[in-house]
Amino acid sequence: MIAPGLHISQFKLLIIRTTLQEIGLASDAAVNLLLGTALVESGIYFLRQLRGPALGLWQMEPATHDDCWHTFLNQKADLAQAVRLIAGRESPSASLLISNLSYACAMARIKYLRAPSPLPLATDATGLSAYHKQFYNTPLGAADPTKNAAAFQQAINA
Repeated sequence: MIAPGLHISQFKLLIIRTTLQEIGLASDAAVNLLLGTALVESGIYFLRQLRGPALGLWQMEPATHDDCWHTFLNQKADLAQAVRLIAGRESPSASLLISNLSYACAMARIKYLRAPSPLPLATDATGLSAYHKQFYNTPLGAADPTKNAAAFQQAINA
C-alpha cells in the first residue's frame, strides 16, 4: 500500500536516487532494489513496524542500524562521512530512520552493500526480490520472494 499523495516516481528520483548519488552508491539496480524494498517492507506507508522494533520506510531494526555502524561504516571513513552528512550529525542514532528519509535510504543501501553477492540486474524483478529476501529480510524473515516480485516490478517501472 502506498500512502495517499506519495508519488512513487518522485520518491524514487528525489529520495532514493539522490541519496545514493550523494553517498556514491547509485546504480539503476540499487535504486530499483531500494524502492522495491521500501514497497515490500513498509508499503512506503508505515514509519514504525506494527509488531516489532523496525523503523522507517525500509523497516530497519535498531540493532541492525547499530551493527552497520560498529562493524562496517566505522571502518569506511569516506562512506561513513557521506552518511553522517546526510544524517546531519556526527553520531546518528536509529531514531533518525523514522524522521530522515535520506538517512534511512542510505542505511538500507549500507545493509545491502555488506552482502557477499553482487546486485542483480536492474530489470530483474525476480532476482531483486530474491536478493531482498536473502540479504535484507533474511532467510528466517516473513518476506515471500515469489509474491514480492510484483513490488520489485513496480519499482522497475516507476
